[in-house]
Amino acid sequence: MEDNIETEQSYCVDMETIKLLGKLSPAKRVRNMLEAQKFAMSIIRGRLRRQFPGLTQREINIKVFEEIYKNG
Repeated sequence: MEDNIETEQSYCVDMETIKLLGKLSPAKRVRNMLEAQKFAMSIIRGRLRRQFPGLTQREINIKVFEEIYKNG
């Protein structure tokens, strides 16, 4: 039952987000998407730095892209 409630809450939050994003101009929507992507990549990059402290920045960047493309 808790899973159902969580799904309903997620759906409501998603619908509210869609409504709010729909009110933004296309340029602002793209800007928000790019900021979200930047944030997600920084989280992945930080985790990989902790996992592989000896790698160069270039090697970390390669691992970031490998992970993104692996997980689609």
